[in-house]
Amino acid sequence: WDQQVDFYTAFLHHLAQLVPEIYFAEMDPDLEKQEESVQMSIFTPLEWYLFGEDPDICLEKLKHSGAFQLCGKVFKSGETTYSCRDCAIDPTCVLCMDCFQNSVHKNHRYKMHTSTGGGFCDCGDTEAWKTGPFCVNHEPGRADTTKEEENSHCPLNEEVIAQARKIFPSVIKYIVEMTIWEEEKELPPELQIREKNERYYCVLFNDEHHSYDHVIYSLQRALDCELAEAQLHTTAIDKEGRRAVKAGAYATCQEAKEDIKSHSENVSQHPLHVEVLHSDVMAHQRFALRLGCWMNKVMSYSSDFRQVFCQACLTEEPGSENPCLISRLMLWDARLYKGARKILHELIFSSFFMEMEYKKLFTMEFVKYYKQLQKEYISDDHDRSISVTALSVQMFTVPTLARHLIEEQNVISVITETLLEVLPEYLDRNNKFNFQGYSQDKLGRVYAVICDLKYILISKPTVWTERLRMQFLEGFRSFLKILTCMQGMEEIRRQVGQHIEVDPDWEAAIAIQMQLKNILLMFQEWCACDEELLLVAYKECHKAVIRCSSNFMSSSKTVVQLCGHTLGTKSYRVSEDLVSIHLPLSRTLAGLHVRLSRLGAVSRLHEFVPFEDFQVEVLVEYPLRCLVLVAQVVAEMWRRNGLSLISQVFYYQDVKCREEMYDKDIIMLQIGASLMDPNMFLLLVLQRYELVDAFNKIVSTKDQKLINEIIPKDLIKQYNTLIEEMLQVLIYVVGERYVPGVGNVTKEEVTMREIIHLLCIEPMPHSAIAKNLPENENNETGLENVINKVATFKKPGVSGHGVYELKDESLKDFNMYFYHYSKTQHSKAEHMQKKRRKQENKDEALPPPPPPEFCPAFSKVVNLLNCDIMMYILRTIFERAVDTESNLWTEGMLQMAFHILALGLLEEQQQLQKAPEEEVTFDFYHKASRLGSSAMNAQNIQMLLEKLKGIPQLEGQKDMITWILQMFDTVKRLREKSCLIVATTSGSESIKSDEITHDKEKAERKRKAEAARLHRQKIMAQMSALQKNFIETHKLMYDNTSEMPGKEDSVMEEESTPAVSDYYRIALGPKRGPSVTEKEVLTCILCQEEQEVKIENNAMVLSACVQKSTALTQHRGKPIELSGVPETLDPLFMDPDLAYGTYTGSCGHVMHAVCWQKYFEAVQLSSQQRIHVDLFDLESGEYLCPLCKSLCNTVIPVIPLQPQKINRSLRKLEYSFISHLKQWNSVIIITVSLKISTLLKCPHNTNHTHEDKDNIRHNAIKGPEFMRPQLNYPSIKYSNSIKEMVILFATTIYRIGLKMPPDETDPRVPTMTWSTCAFTLQAIENLLGDEGKPLFGALQNRQHNGLKALMQFAVAQRITCPQVLIQKHLVRLLSVVLPNLKSEDTPCLLSIDLFHVLVGAVLAFPSLYWDDTVDLQPSSVSSSYNHLYLFHLITMAHILQILLTIDRGLPLAQVQEDSEEARSASSFLEEVSRYTSGCTGCGVPGWYLWVSLKNGITPYLRCAALFFHYLLGVTPPEELLTNSAEGEYNALCSYLSLPTNLFLLFQEYWDTVRPLLQRWCSDPALLNCLKQKSTVVRYPRQRNSLIELPDDYSCLLNQASHFRCPRSADDERKHPVLCLFCGAILCSQNVCCQEIVNGEEVGACIFHALHCGAGVCIFLKIRECRVVLVEGKARGCAYPAPYLDEYGETDPGLKRGNPLHLSRERYRKLHLVWQQHCIIEEIARSQETNQMLFGFNWQLL
Repeated sequence: WDQQVDFYTAFLHHLAQLVPEIYFAEMDPDLEKQEESVQMSIFTPLEWYLFGEDPDICLEKLKHSGAFQLCGKVFKSGETTYSCRDCAIDPTCVLCMDCFQNSVHKNHRYKMHTSTGGGFCDCGDTEAWKTGPFCVNHEPGRADTTKEEENSHCPLNEEVIAQARKIFPSVIKYIVEMTIWEEEKELPPELQIREKNERYYCVLFNDEHHSYDHVIYSLQRALDCELAEAQLHTTAIDKEGRRAVKAGAYATCQEAKEDIKSHSENVSQHPLHVEVLHSDVMAHQRFALRLGCWMNKVMSYSSDFRQVFCQACLTEEPGSENPCLISRLMLWDARLYKGARKILHELIFSSFFMEMEYKKLFTMEFVKYYKQLQKEYISDDHDRSISVTALSVQMFTVPTLARHLIEEQNVISVITETLLEVLPEYLDRNNKFNFQGYSQDKLGRVYAVICDLKYILISKPTVWTERLRMQFLEGFRSFLKILTCMQGMEEIRRQVGQHIEVDPDWEAAIAIQMQLKNILLMFQEWCACDEELLLVAYKECHKAVIRCSSNFMSSSKTVVQLCGHTLGTKSYRVSEDLVSIHLPLSRTLAGLHVRLSRLGAVSRLHEFVPFEDFQVEVLVEYPLRCLVLVAQVVAEMWRRNGLSLISQVFYYQDVKCREEMYDKDIIMLQIGASLMDPNMFLLLVLQRYELVDAFNKIVSTKDQKLINEIIPKDLIKQYNTLIEEMLQVLIYVVGERYVPGVGNVTKEEVTMREIIHLLCIEPMPHSAIAKNLPENENNETGLENVINKVATFKKPGVSGHGVYELKDESLKDFNMYFYHYSKTQHSKAEHMQKKRRKQENKDEALPPPPPPEFCPAFSKVVNLLNCDIMMYILRTIFERAVDTESNLWTEGMLQMAFHILALGLLEEQQQLQKAPEEEVTFDFYHKASRLGSSAMNAQNIQMLLEKLKGIPQLEGQKDMITWILQMFDTVKRLREKSCLIVATTSGSESIKSDEITHDKEKAERKRKAEAARLHRQKIMAQMSALQKNFIETHKLMYDNTSEMPGKEDSVMEEESTPAVSDYYRIALGPKRGPSVTEKEVLTCILCQEEQEVKIENNAMVLSACVQKSTALTQHRGKPIELSGVPETLDPLFMDPDLAYGTYTGSCGHVMHAVCWQKYFEAVQLSSQQRIHVDLFDLESGEYLCPLCKSLCNTVIPVIPLQPQKINRSLRKLEYSFISHLKQWNSVIIITVSLKISTLLKCPHNTNHTHEDKDNIRHNAIKGPEFMRPQLNYPSIKYSNSIKEMVILFATTIYRIGLKMPPDETDPRVPTMTWSTCAFTLQAIENLLGDEGKPLFGALQNRQHNGLKALMQFAVAQRITCPQVLIQKHLVRLLSVVLPNLKSEDTPCLLSIDLFHVLVGAVLAFPSLYWDDTVDLQPSSVSSSYNHLYLFHLITMAHILQILLTIDRGLPLAQVQEDSEEARSASSFLEEVSRYTSGCTGCGVPGWYLWVSLKNGITPYLRCAALFFHYLLGVTPPEELLTNSAEGEYNALCSYLSLPTNLFLLFQEYWDTVRPLLQRWCSDPALLNCLKQKSTVVRYPRQRNSLIELPDDYSCLLNQASHFRCPRSADDERKHPVLCLFCGAILCSQNVCCQEIVNGEEVGACIFHALHCGAGVCIFLKIRECRVVLVEGKARGCAYPAPYLDEYGETDPGLKRGNPLHLSRERYRKLHLVWQQHCIIEEIARSQETNQMLFGFNWQLL
């Protein structure tokens, strides 16, 4: 390359040969190979040429040459960004995750947000942060950059830079030329050196009109391809922005193009954008982008490279009219596709934005072409985030740059002119905006321009140069042009007669108003920086307002007269003429006026606006009309104008808009009141409110009767409302002084007052207060700085949120007529405050708090209070109220009149206390006590008030009237004492007299309250006496009832009564206590009829839900496949890791079986007629419990417990047969062998060893006796309806537990029944243990009823099955603990859960008594022994299990004294290790063995106790009902007839057990298990809990930001989701991670849930901070996340972005929802409450 003169030509020549070959396959390229050849043949030579040596060595050197000070990371969509509220100059200054974690801001008040993509990390930018601009990594002069390297130019020598100057311009030129190349078939001549091939591509481009499905549909039709291929194309188009969908000759591609276009037009109005490109063009365009990435990489190494690059981009080509390269790129931006834009914007980020000098130059280019860029963006249809205009935020928010742009390029004018140029179609004839029929998309794009204006103004200049002032004013003038187009836009006229046909579009105008709110405020702030500037701006604005009001000035006049005053005003009526709510010019003027007042410069105003030109009536006119419009809307005069007007009025007063709408209108009225004669002002107001007639004396009392007939009812109502509204506005004009510049107040005081009034309504959470306060341009409300002065924070409990409550001392500032209250807030606050005062025994008067002083410019406003017309209005209202006939008044109106009186009196009092009496001209008292007229019956206001006190309807206002009369007194005294000193003392005296009357009233109130209390006591005493009396007289009745249950017992237990107490509470063996059975009468929740539960009655059922569960698993995520295919799965034995159980829970509500069936059929019927998505799956029998709406999928029949009484005489007889386990054992074996032999029809002794033969001979005689009929009872007979329900429930368990189609004859039905019994008991025991509750005392009612029904059902279930089948199962179960019973495939002792064996064996055991001839069941005594021996046997096996798997890593610290238990433990283990051929180590101290055994066996014993209690109904010992941990173990042992030293069991049964032990231990499978230490389950099993979450939420976000989707390499936005069961992070809602299950597509989370939680799972969506519960394939619901901010609130979607911390209580609650198996219930409940027609597609989560 060196030899040739011109590098550019050589470079192009080289590319022309290689590029088309490398990028030949566009349709399905081999990306790796492509990348490799590009590196080899183009980039490596280029790098060598640049560095002149091995590039790798050079780059390595450069890497270490000092850190950059700017971070410059570009955000991808979905990444988390952080902003600091304490230090950021404005909210657009953000940090990336890494910089934030390493910066000082981590401990400040930060905010977290999710980036929409395209932002840029501001770490290292000193202009963006007040403090802490650098994180640790970007700090200049860090220790690890050594001294000589501090000038980072060191490694870059001059030659390299010279080479760069040579290479970069060519590279950039090539990139730009190729990117903006327009020809479809040809390349530029210098690239055409090969013979041209005939290969073309049909290329489809992305747009935002068509949805995914449209494109897929069009492609499938046009290209005739598979769905999968079309999806592939579409995804690529969406990501890259374009994709070749067909290759071939020009003609075929052209045809495909037409096809696609026509198909896409069927679907939507716009056809898809398709082009046919030559393959070489595609190749070069693709390579140009690859080259862009390479440039990016090279520039990231050195600042010099960046500078060379920027220079090259900015130089204009000599002799061509084209702008510089970077501008050509920008201008072409709107025509580029997504992929190209992304790479080019990254180029800009990594070059210009990293070098301040060049950032400035780039910005100037940007502003130069600003109009054109914005216009193209507005007509483009790509998202803002990938448009070059989105870069404005990076440039305009830099304070120095913004100032420079205003001075040099007058950027404000540029932006405002752009606005006017893009909105011309919305201007009407009068040059006002009218947004009827606007396009939302287009206006949305226009808002981007408005935003740019906000960015420019966001930081006020501190130093003003002459040039800045001039250019700013220029900008302000052009901004006024926009406001002029908005002043009075979208005027409306009141509809009379007929309702409006179509609601006009109002949203656009209001939306623009919202967008402009902060800009208007910022313009006013900028103007207020400097007095001269403010006055000039005021003059300009005033001119504009007057210009807009020209038509008003020319209209005709009318004259108004009232009590001696006359006003000539323009004839205009709001109710008839056009009126508009949009007056931004007037309101800006009001804002500027207030700021003048603040600077104290109002006095200089006449220099700029002479008095004769000021025309205050004109300024007041429009805002006044607006307020009148609101009043008339309230009075329902505009009802026929539809909703659009109501919405506008709502926003006019809403917190989002009111600062620049409603508030400014009130201020404008205050300006009017301060500059006009008060009487004239009031006349104008009356005239505009159209109330002059209502107050004229024509409506005098004499003709009242006439008037009632003349004025219709609704008109009177209308008048009353308008008068109320007008009085309210007058109260605001006089009383609202909390605006800095109107009254002497600070911003903080204003915020405090807002908060006080919000909290007077009710205590509120932080977010609600913030939502009701206006935000400034930095989105701050100023809430945190003042909230603690006025309120205290109350922390939340396990649900709900923290709230602020008002401090008592702030209550005195409550003003009932606070101008930001809505109607409902006003009445709520008034009610709350009155209620509170009542509780404190105070009077209910709510007078206004003394207002702060007006600023001098506004001081004349108070004269409204004591002018003639105001007095006249007040007196008229009072007169009408006193007059019985009149109905032209309301209580609300009176309240307002009282409020005005109070304001006047307070004002006079304040003035009198400040100045000597003769100086005070404010004579409110005097005017109010004057007589209204010279007529005989004239009354002054005080007299009228006295009269009002006596009116019964006004009881509620009495206190207020009293307060006002006292105030009159006080002021009168102040007036009479003409000397100031006396005045002050008398002031205090008057207050004393106030207090005296006050105290009297207080005492009166107290007396009444006391009397009421005594009266209540008396009544209570009478009632209780009556009660006692009744009980005495009916004593017999009471006694009888309490003894009833006892009697029955005693009859049955004749001979055993004396002995009851000792073994009253033992469940097993000969000493078994009696079953406690009470008569159960239940009420059906459907038909409300009662029925006793009996075996022979029709069935009653409990609604229940059977679900698969992994709540106890010791092996989370164990593949279901390991347990075998459902068809062959054998549920008889449970793995000891309890990986998948079947849990049955009930909500405890009872129905008749018949009622339930009817209900279920009705549900089915109604669901067929419904349209919306079903909440439950009727196919699988789901329904919602009719009472509590829990999700259920079956019913448990309620079967009574069969009491078994042990008869003494029989007991001895039987006892002689089986007094020892050994005998029992042999008997069992014989019986079983006989059964087996009959089953297998083979000689029964073949299966036995000699030893057994002896046993058989020995016991042969006893065998049959043991089964003698007289000792055993016939089987229980259940009613048919119960049997039916039993079968139904058993089948459901089988179907759900095994995921099989229902089949009631399947041999696995009984084993599933036993399995769910055992698992449910284990789950409940585990839950009780987890919560630290006692075993029996703390069961919830639903758990208790559920368990009771479940156990009795299991007993009954055996009878509905063939007994032979049950016997088969029993043999297999017993063969685990009795290895003599050889049955095939017996699992080894360590690979089964013995509690499941116990439950199965106990429930199946009675089947041994069954014979072909007779159907018997064991007597109580037999069964008590059976239970005892079965339990003992299995317990011994379990002890062995525990000791074999004991954890050898022992904590040796805890050495205990040698106890008897410890000694037996050691000797036992020695014995065992003999049998296991040394697999179990000795050398474990005995005490350790004993402690481990005790801990390990407790859960098993607790489960057994629950099981036998619900099976037999024997009352458990006290210790198990209360929470006593130490007594628990002993109580369990006594209840279950175990010795407390468990090893005594072995001693007692040693002869029998020794051979068993040998057999158990010598099982090869068992030895094998012991050798593989890893897989053994240890006891006690570990309790499962949700994973540990970090305390600070940003740690989780950090994890998520490092998450890479395992299946896709791109960096598109992902939704990382965390499984709270196992901690896996999944990629949710993304096509890349979908799986196919049974032919359906499911998302990653649903697929994970199937394995991790048997379909039930809890996930945390990390980027949104939401918890999601899912179940099955298509159900789920959101649940509040356990993370709270410092105000005790959750933040779903990170909308507020406050720092979040883990709330342990909430997380614990979530854990319990899971452990109580309530997830399904939560989901069903939430779906019931949020029924949507089209819900979220949970399946693809």
